[in-house]
Amino acid sequence: MQYPDNIMKSKKNTVVFGNRGMDLENLLNLSNRYYEEKNIALIYKKPTPIGIVDVHYNPRGKVIDKAYFKAPSTLDYNGLYRGKYIEFEAKETKNKTSFPLANIHPHQIRHIRNVIMHGGIVFLVIQIQQIYLLDGQDFLDYIDANERKSIPYSYIQEKGHIIKERIDPPLDYLPLVDQIYFGGNV
Repeated sequence: MQYPDNIMKSKKNTVVFGNRGMDLENLLNLSNRYYEEKNIALIYKKPTPIGIVDVHYNPRGKVIDKAYFKAPSTLDYNGLYRGKYIEFEAKETKNKTSFPLANIHPHQIRHIRNVIMHGGIVFLVIQIQQIYLLDGQDFLDYIDANERKSIPYSYIQEKGHIIKERIDPPLDYLPLVDQIYFGGNV
């Protein structure tokens, strides 16, 4: 049976919506491509800096056999939006009650502080039951005031903003950026 775009039936005969099951990074990449195509923003996935040690060739081209991480990466995405530098980290957790802080490394926390200090926009996109945008300063406020090794889901619900899932773009997070960082002015 043919179903409308973005909806299909699973084996258990329940309705599954198209975006569910796609990983968070893939949804963000599609959203950022949409924003670029519509000339709304330029936001890119940052590659992890690697050093190549050994390569071999096959009919498709070069294949890396051995490599190492040159330096710790900062956050996952960066770019420009409305004339401002923007950077964010994307994280998923299956935990339903808290977000483990082990998912964010100390060098990334320092980097979040630096972006804020220099006037940039910085936040986390966290998938925990739903997909949230958590402002970088709210994230820092929590870790500075608490000794816990995780952020309770209740804090993310209180301080975070639910990102609406759509067809195009799949994760429309820029309206929240407008609301949080530009006072809702578009």
